[in-house]
Amino acid sequence: MLEKPNSHQVIYLADDDEDDRMIFLDAVKELNLPLKVEEADDGHQLLDHLYKTAEKIPEIIFLDINMPGKNGFECLKEIRNGSEPYSSTKIIMLSTSSSEHSIELSYELGADFYAVKPSTYQGLKKLLQGIFTMDWNTFTRSKTEFLLA
Repeated sequence: MLEKPNSHQVIYLADDDEDDRMIFLDAVKELNLPLKVEEADDGHQLLDHLYKTAEKIPEIIFLDINMPGKNGFECLKEIRNGSEPYSSTKIIMLSTSSSEHSIELSYELGADFYAVKPSTYQGLKKLLQGIFTMDWNTFTRSKTEFLLA
């Protein structure tokens, strides 16, 4: 059974691909974790939602890089350079690309991890299980452990 050292109450997923959002939600549901997933289909919607519901600070934000309007890098930069409430929020960049430039830029802008979207549903579940069972109390941001595969 999945151990739950973390009690994530609210997480956000920003991804413009509706199919990817649905698969993500299905995987989280199957993992039977005590959390609520808020969705945004682009960067503007994510930031609007974050600022309008500042009393509900998310534990984790999953950010797709390639979104229309405001992309994941722009959102990451705004969140990390913005107000204090989000300084402890973990941000995981999601992309189909394993581009060294994208990985490096994500790290420089303050993401906690960079994850290449798994090509299978089971791969996604395994990735999410690893993230949600991580002991964030002992977490130290590390460039050598930045890429999740």
